Amino acid sequence: MLNWDLKKNDDKIALLLSGELSRNTLLPMWQQRDVFLSANVLNKTVVEWDLSGIQHIDSAGFAALCDFLRECQKLNKTVRLVYPPKQLLTLADLVGLSDWIANFTDLN
Repeated sequence: MLNWDLKKNDDKIALLLSGELSRNTLLPMWQQRDVFLSANVLNKTVVEWDLSGIQHIDSAGFAALCDFLRECQKLNKTVRLVYPPKQLLTLADLVGLSDWIANFTDLN
C-alpha cells in the first residue's frame, strides 16, 4: 500500500509518501499525477518529496518518481528529495542516474 499527503506553506509544498512505491501501488498515485503537478504545485517555489516513510521501492516506483522529478524540473521548481531510501539510491546507481538524483538530495 502507498499513502501520501500534501502539506503546504507559503513557498513550499511537501509530498509525504509512506508505504511501498512499486508497480503494485503506483496506479492510484499515477491517477493523481495531475494533482501533484497542478496549480497547487505551480504556485509553490519548492517541492519536497519526503520519502522517510517509504519501506520499499522497485524499478517501476523509481521510474515514476524520476518522471515526477523531471516534470517538476520542467516547471522550474526547486525539487528536493528528503530522506531518500537506500533502495532509491541503489536503483539510481544501477541505471546510471546517481549524479542526477544527487541533484535533488543533500547527498551531493
